[in-house]
Amino acid sequence: MSAYCQLTGARPGFGNTVSHSHRRTSRRFDPNIQRKRYWLPGEGRYVRLTLSARAIKAIDAMGIESAVARIRARGGKV
Repeated sequence: MSAYCQLTGARPGFGNTVSHSHRRTSRRFDPNIQRKRYWLPGEGRYVRLTLSARAIKAIDAMGIESAVARIRARGGKV
């Protein structure tokens, strides 16, 4: 699964792990990505979205219909 949120656009961040001796090795900070299924009443079907934990909370607050409209406005496929 790709580490990309369909709603917020969250992607991995990159940085360094710094050891006690201050040596640096590159690492990747992945967002907390989950696959979640929602019932879309306007279309009478389920949609499966790849979302970050923050986006799941945002959908709980704003509703699935407006979230899907926002994803489609960004050019995403639902």
